[in-house]
Amino acid sequence: MIVKSEKRCNDHSLVTQGKMNQARLLQNQYTISILNEGLRVGLLNSEEVYGTQRQLMSILETLIRRYTQGESSSVTSETAASLLSSVLYAVDAYLLHLNDPEKAIDVLKGGNVKNAYDQGIELIRYCFEETKQLYKEIRNHKLDVAVEAYNLTIDESIPVFLKKYGIVFDAHNTMASIDYPLAIDDMSIQGVYYLRQYLTHLKIETQFCLLFNKDDIQSILVNYGRICGFDYRIELFNIFELVLNNAIFSVLSGGHTGQIKITSDQFKQLEDLFVRLDDQQIGSVILKAVDRLRHHFNIHDPQITDYLRQCGMNLIHRVKNVRKHNRLETVVIVERGLKSKRIVTTFKAADRMSDHRFRLFIEKIMNSEKIADKVDVIRTNFHSLHDYIDLLNTDCLMNDEYEALFKTFGDVELAILIKIVFYEELRNDAKDLSSLYDQEKEYESEWQAHFIEFIQSIDINRKGTIEKYVYDIDYEEISFY
Repeated sequence: MIVKSEKRCNDHSLVTQGKMNQARLLQNQYTISILNEGLRVGLLNSEEVYGTQRQLMSILETLIRRYTQGESSSVTSETAASLLSSVLYAVDAYLLHLNDPEKAIDVLKGGNVKNAYDQGIELIRYCFEETKQLYKEIRNHKLDVAVEAYNLTIDESIPVFLKKYGIVFDAHNTMASIDYPLAIDDMSIQGVYYLRQYLTHLKIETQFCLLFNKDDIQSILVNYGRICGFDYRIELFNIFELVLNNAIFSVLSGGHTGQIKITSDQFKQLEDLFVRLDDQQIGSVILKAVDRLRHHFNIHDPQITDYLRQCGMNLIHRVKNVRKHNRLETVVIVERGLKSKRIVTTFKAADRMSDHRFRLFIEKIMNSEKIADKVDVIRTNFHSLHDYIDLLNTDCLMNDEYEALFKTFGDVELAILIKIVFYEELRNDAKDLSSLYDQEKEYESEWQAHFIEFIQSIDINRKGTIEKYVYDIDYEEISFY
């Protein structure tokens, strides 16, 4: 723990007491910043700061004995630093709860650090219970969407946090890999207070999305993936933002207030609207549209109202920016017509095999001596794209065996594999596939290098047909499971 020391503060009588600068008070290092700022403006003297430090060290010593179950009074420096951070997190919780920096100063001046720590632990315990309840509500009212980050965060990441979180020894740790991004997220917060904030915002976002038709949300996700040229199922983006923005654009283009689908005619109306308006007018009409949505859905909760308005402000900045570059289509998700013909592939989504069966066939392939026998085992028993990718990643094939297998694939299957191998390049709008084949690239797996060699070797006319499928096939048509 580091507290700045200034020579002029050694004699409290020489310092004129002043107001603390709130900008210097950090939420995730509140106690330390209160000590620093209190010392700077003369509300604390050096002896009071050192007294606070001694009390914190006393709490840490007690905690170390609890941590080692009384067997030792010493731990590694790394563990001690982590335990001290946990102590400070609890004291921070109490001092922040006072909602007044000068009251926090009074606590530290009065030598009540141990009491502040104990009260902080109880506040953290209460926050943890609140967080668990919030999680139950979100889990029970999940959106029915195939967005991997959204589902994994709710189904796996948050339960890991709730299971591993330690109120006493690890209060400051955010023990979860939370990938799903929120529209508004303060990542400077730590521990359970961060997760409570995250879930509070996620609940607001989920409640708002549930006001709209499930199929319409699915349509937005599909069209968003098409616009961006990526597989929406595996990308990191915020669903709520897409829904809110399109709901606002629906209002502004004369659509129904509860509608989120935007037609090409509505898009033209929006283009005409934003060309006519100046920056101030753009802000005004967007915020008015947010208010219309609130009234339509009878939203009166101040927290939700504030959240919607903040997101409305974010949209205002985006619209102003894209208007300057004539790129409104990157913000408005326009409904696209359904394809008249779906792709036909031998990869079957419902035919994924069990892990045990998969291992048996891999063993059988590796024990086969003839290439033809290996290919026959694969083509007879493997059907799902997921199983094919797993098979290729096992490196159970060698050299010419890859080519023999690829020769059995149709044009659509080869196009799907190209979209997988060159996912990032196609996402970045690469138009010339032949240049991608020729580039020097480190492939993630051996099979990918063999696959590109095979593609380069085939007839130019067939290659052209395959490349047409690459651009015609949307990622949502490719089923891995």
